[in-house]
Order: sequence, then C-alpha cells, then structure tokens
Amino acid sequence: MSQPEHAMLTSDDLVTGEAVALDLPPAGLGSRMVSGIIDLVVTLVLVFVVLFVTIAAALQTDEALAMVALIGSLIIVFLVFPVTVETLTRGKSLGKYAVGLRTVRDDAGPITFQHAFVRALIGIVELYAFAGGPAFFSALVSTRGKRLGDHAAGTYVVRERVRLQLAVPPLMPPHLEHWARTADITALPTGLALAVRQYLGRLPTLDPSAAHALGDSLAQQVGRHVAPPPPAGTTPDAYLAAVISSRRERDAARLRREAELRRRLTSGR
Repeated sequence: MSQPEHAMLTSDDLVTGEAVALDLPPAGLGSRMVSGIIDLVVTLVLVFVVLFVTIAAALQTDEALAMVALIGSLIIVFLVFPVTVETLTRGKSLGKYAVGLRTVRDDAGPITFQHAFVRALIGIVELYAFAGGPAFFSALVSTRGKRLGDHAAGTYVVRERVRLQLAVPPLMPPHLEHWARTADITALPTGLALAVRQYLGRLPTLDPSAAHALGDSLAQQVGRHVAPPPPAGTTPDAYLAAVISSRRERDAARLRREAELRRRLTSGR
C-alpha cells in the first residue's frame, strides 16, 4: 500500500468487497466467553453421546476397532463439526449465533473453510488441551480480542447486532457530471477507494497544504483507472468526488440489473 493510502487508514477501519469503510466493533471478552461456554456445553454433550455410543459398541465388537471408532468420533466432534458449522454459516458457531457474534476475516470479509479449519485446529490445543488459558490471555492483550487461532487464521470476532453509521458518500460535482457520464472508470482497488472516501470525508479538517499534496497523490493513483482525464483546471477533490460518485452510481445500476434478472428468472417471466 502506498504511503498516502496508509496514512488515511486507522487500525479500526475495515473494508468490504465494495470498498465501503465499516467500523465493525470487535466482540467484547465477556460476550466471547458466553459464546464459548455455549459452544463448550454443546461439545460436551456431543462427547457424552459419542462415548456412550462407543462404549455400547465396544461391548459387541473388537476392542481395537472400538478405539479407532472412538478416535474418529472425537475428531468429528472437535474438528469436523465446528469447521462445518462455521463454514456453512460463514463465521457463526451455535454460541456465536445465540450471542450475536460472527467470525470475519481481518478485512471484514466472510471466512472460508480454510479459516474455520485453522481456528478449530488450534482451538483444540488452546481451548481444550489448556482449558482456554492461552485463548483468554491472547484475547485480553489483543486490540481486537483475538485468540491464537484468530491470529493464525487472519480472523477476528465482531458483534453483529449493532447499528453501523457510514459516512455520507461524496456528491457528483455538477460541472463534471457530463465528463463522468462518458468517461471510462474502472473499479478502483479497495484500499485506494477507501483512501479517497476518507480523504473527501476529512477534507474540511485537513491542513490546506497537506490536503493539496494528498489530493494530488490520490488523483494520480486514481488516474490510472480513468480515461480520459478530467477537464483542464479540475481540482483534485472535485475529480476524486466525481470518480467515486460515478463508480457508486454504476455499481448501483449493475446491482439493480442483476436483481431484476434474478427476479425474472425465478418468476419464470
């Protein structure tokens, strides 16, 4: 990431695939502990069922075969089950669902099988082998409440049931409306789009000289994705606002077309 982009980002800023800056609050230690206790109870119930079935089966079969079945069943309980649940729900265990939490990637995107597998695999050690001690102290010192599995997987847990407030999107400068309508503006890289949004939102509070220098730098980066250039004499802030506004309108129109197409396909018309 370039220096101007990095300067606009803070440790709490997250980016969705649509380059929308969200300040998703990390889950508190208390809510994570409640979620963990619920998951622990579910796991213990499953372990009890597995042991009961295995012992019952051991009375009627070979002891070695029963041991293999027991080990396989425990792997299913401690690894396969949580990985499957979090993968299918895109970041929710039963405990997280009850408390209103979700596991997301560090960039706020939904987790995949790989993330869920790493979290569950390390969770066997930090949560069960060491009774949750490493997970507790890791979450305690982490600014995002990450346990060791989160650090390894590149994830963290957020609260879902909160009201999010996004900054007001920049408006299209009237004198650039015709140019923006005919210009070829490709999708901006996520970090660059976020940097532009933050720059425009904080422009009134920036020092004029710093705002001009940063605006020029961002305009040069955005210019690689725009053709033709804006009319002569266009200021960087107006240029950036026109590009961001135009991209938002085009993306919104594309989503409307896709939604209409899906409606027609599903309705059979």
